[in-house]
Amino acid sequence: MSGLLALLDDVSAIAKVAAASVDDIGAAAMKAGSKTAGVLIDDAAVTPKYLQGFKPARELPIIWRIARGSIVNKLVFLMPAALLMQAFAPWLIWPLLILGGCYLAFEGAEKIVHVLTKHDEHSGGPDGSHDILDPTHLEEQKIKGAIKTDFILSAEIMVISMSAIEASTFWMEAATLAVVALLVTAAVYGAVAVIVKMDDVGLWLSQVANTGFGRWLGRAIVKFMPWLLKTLTVVGTAAMLWVGGSIIVHSLHEMGWHWPEEFIHHVAVDYGQGSGALEWIITAAIDFVLGFVVGLVLIPIGTRIVAPIWAALFGGKNKAAH
Repeated sequence: MSGLLALLDDVSAIAKVAAASVDDIGAAAMKAGSKTAGVLIDDAAVTPKYLQGFKPARELPIIWRIARGSIVNKLVFLMPAALLMQAFAPWLIWPLLILGGCYLAFEGAEKIVHVLTKHDEHSGGPDGSHDILDPTHLEEQKIKGAIKTDFILSAEIMVISMSAIEASTFWMEAATLAVVALLVTAAVYGAVAVIVKMDDVGLWLSQVANTGFGRWLGRAIVKFMPWLLKTLTVVGTAAMLWVGGSIIVHSLHEMGWHWPEEFIHHVAVDYGQGSGALEWIITAAIDFVLGFVVGLVLIPIGTRIVAPIWAALFGGKNKAAH
C-alpha cells in the first residue's frame, strides 16, 4: 500500500509539472502572439479581397484552403527555420526583424500613397478579377496568391514571436511557436470567415426575420459591413506603420544602437506628464511617423528594384504582398 501511495504521489507530481508546463506554454504563446497584433489586423483586413467574385457557397471552402496553407507555412517551413536560427544563429533574429519592420513600413506607406495619388487598381495581382478564367482556375490562382502573401506575413509572425519568447528549452520554444501558429491562424481566418459571411447573415435576416426589428437588424448588418471593411483597412495600415516603426527601433536597440529608442522614450516621458497612457500614445505616434518615413524611402527601392527582381524570379504575376 505504501508503494502504491508513493507511485500515486509521483504521478501527481508529474501531472503538476505537466500542467505547469502547459500553463507556461500558454502564457508564453499569448505574450508572443500579442506582439504580432499589427500584422494580424492587416492580414484579417486584406484576406477578404481574395474572395471577391466568388459565389457565397465557395467562400468558406476557399478560406479553409488558405488557412490550411497558412498552417503548413508556419509549422512545416517557418517553425523549423526559426528554431534552427535560434539554436545556431540567434544573432540573425534582430536583422530579420528589421527587415520585417521595413516590409511592414513599405506596405503601409505604399497603401497611403496609393490612396492619396488615386491610382487605378492594378489588374495583375492575385485580386485581379478582370482576367477571363474559368472559376476553378481563378479559385486556384487566388488561393495560391493568398498563401504566398501569407508566407511573408507568417514569417514576420514567427520571427516576432521567437524574439518574444524568453530563453528556455528547445521543446518549450517549439511548443510555444506551434501554439502561436495555431492560435494566430485560427484567429485571423476565423475572423475572416465571420467578416465575409456577415453580409449573407444580414441578407438572410432581412428576408426571413419574423419581426420588424430582425429585418431592420439584417439591413443594418448589410449596410455596416462595407464600413467595417474600410475601417479594418485603415486600422490595419496604421498598425503596420506603428508596428513596423516599433520593430525597427527596438531591434536597433537590441543590436547596440540605443539612441533612437532612448530619444523616443525621453520625448514620451517629457510630454506624457506622468500619464502612462499618454506616454504610450506618444511613443506609438512617433513609431507610426518613423514607419511612414521609412516606408516612403523604401517605396522607390521596392517598386523599381525589388519588384522587377521578384517578377523575374517568381513569374511576377502574383505579387507576394498586399
